[in-house]
Amino acid sequence: MTDLSPTTSPAVQPPIVTARGLRKRFGRKEILHGLDFDIPAGRIYGLVGHNGAGKTTTLNAMLGLTNCEGTIRVLGEDPFARRAQLMENVAFISDVASLPRFMRVRELFALLTNIHPNFSPEKARQFLEGTDIRPEMKIKTLSKGMMAQLHLAVVMAIDAKLLVLDEPTLGLDITYRKRFYRRLLEDYMTEERTLIITTHQVDEIEFMLSDIMFIRDGDLILHMQMETVNDKFTQLVVNDNEKQAEARKYGPVYEETRFGQTVMIFDGVDRASLEPLGKISTPTLSDLFVALMQRPTANPETAQ
Repeated sequence: MTDLSPTTSPAVQPPIVTARGLRKRFGRKEILHGLDFDIPAGRIYGLVGHNGAGKTTTLNAMLGLTNCEGTIRVLGEDPFARRAQLMENVAFISDVASLPRFMRVRELFALLTNIHPNFSPEKARQFLEGTDIRPEMKIKTLSKGMMAQLHLAVVMAIDAKLLVLDEPTLGLDITYRKRFYRRLLEDYMTEERTLIITTHQVDEIEFMLSDIMFIRDGDLILHMQMETVNDKFTQLVVNDNEKQAEARKYGPVYEETRFGQTVMIFDGVDRASLEPLGKISTPTLSDLFVALMQRPTANPETAQ
């Protein structure tokens, strides 16, 4: 499949993140194969890939947790060489299980106050108003839902220019996941802040994303604005065998059979050409993920 180059709208501010020729090797194995991308300010990015695809290594390079070949700059800084200065304006939070469970809530706030100059315990307490969480409670006694509420309060109490969330709702039920993302969007995001999220539940964050990045086997195979994704890709559901043959002439990038129907996804094909052949729609992010993450095969009909 032809790699898709990044497309971003003009930004008044310089990019929050810039990477050129980003490569990473562990021993003889190359994990990242020369990634080039810019992430402008005020955007919400979804960074998606299978386990081992390179997305965590890419995040670690942004956060200064690993050094790489090529160049990467975050807020104009080399994240590996100047990590202490950079982290004053960057917040990174992994899944809720990463919270120190042996601490009390007030102790967590005190710790964060000491290690992050832009954390506000007052704001965190305000975000917890109306919940059942109290300062003296031990984190290990909180339910998963309460843990999510605490996690969200911590996130929104950090005044950071870049917020990185790595599987932040892992293990939570769908109700709390939706609340987490909606409140993050409504109460935290501003034009000056940039948010990068990795998750396997891509459909749940689709509504809030401005941009999407797919990483497959160390290569960036998709990087574009969501508006462009909706215009570029088309899904076709077709039943008739003759129409299936006609549709294949347009070169679907993916094809599978679902409940006796043939589903195809097309890249850059005029929708007017496909309309007579079946039911057309825009693929969901999860459908697009499945389509583009498949390794190329000699016969597209076998990629099912």
